[in-house]
Amino acid sequence: MDYLFVYGTLMKTVNNGMSCFLHYNAEFIGNAYILGKLYDLDGFPGAIVSDNPSERVYGNIFKIKDTQTVFKVLDDYEGIGAGPPDDYEFVRDQVIAYLEDGTEINTWFYAYNLPTDTLKLIPSGRYFK
Repeated sequence: MDYLFVYGTLMKTVNNGMSCFLHYNAEFIGNAYILGKLYDLDGFPGAIVSDNPSERVYGNIFKIKDTQTVFKVLDDYEGIGAGPPDDYEFVRDQVIAYLEDGTEINTWFYAYNLPTDTLKLIPSGRYFK
């Protein structure tokens, strides 16, 4: 699978070192959403998957050119490394994303992996307004 859904600091409209790395090493496919909930983690967002069709997280889909290289860098950026996955703030997981035209794409995304009880929900599902 060569696709990645992003919903925060890696989005097409964001300009930072890691987003530039992704944009250089991937092709922008389009705007999309996943079924999920979006939380404000005080400086960046975290998303979890939901089965509720009214709960959506909006972002972009990219097609990765060299998955081995790109995911090694992005996994490190997202804090995925040695140690038990239960300790990671994010995990890379698979999800179905929906493009604006309704096309479904099986894609990777970085899911928030810690309890959400005390986090602020972003009801719009959009990190950037």
